[in-house]
Amino acid sequence: MEQITKSNNQPNEEQTKINIVKKYFPFVFEVLKIFVIASVIVLPIRYFLFQPFIVKGESMVPNFQSGDYLIIDEISYKFKNPERGDIIVFKYPKDTSQKFIKRVIGLPGETVEIKDGKVTIYKDQKSQTLDEKYLPNPSGTIGTLKLILTADEYFVLGDNREFSYDSRVWGSVPAKNIIGKVFLRVLPVVNISKITVPSY
Repeated sequence: MEQITKSNNQPNEEQTKINIVKKYFPFVFEVLKIFVIASVIVLPIRYFLFQPFIVKGESMVPNFQSGDYLIIDEISYKFKNPERGDIIVFKYPKDTSQKFIKRVIGLPGETVEIKDGKVTIYKDQKSQTLDEKYLPNPSGTIGTLKLILTADEYFVLGDNREFSYDSRVWGSVPAKNIIGKVFLRVLPVVNISKITVPSY
């Protein structure tokens, strides 16, 4: 009798296991499906279109603070060139493992001059002294230099001119080093904003 009882119960146990698998398989399948779909959508966006960047340091104060969480647009510059006033993230030319954030001041083919606290741009026998209203001290750009940019170079400066380590020290940024344009600040929440380009 004891052997017969075991023999009768074994199919029931196996059937129970099968029923459990059948019951939870649709749920597991749905979770996997959602994961795959999310990966297909999110990963390309994360690695080819947009990426996060956290500001470190004081070089962009007062417009950006250390700890600000930004979203970088990596696709726009594939269709158009950076403009003067754009805030960009790029690979530091002296060490491409490092990423910097600065403002584009000089464009390819221009000559940038810093003198008496002001920035002047020369091109095609014309000159323009920049009116940098976004700076706490628009006439406080420290240094004296004159730099001619080639066809694929950009001149960048931090907004905190007194403490920024930028093109005044280490030169221009090659176009190939530019990762993308800062277009959105998402943290801190009270400062959520779309980043706009100033007019000169």
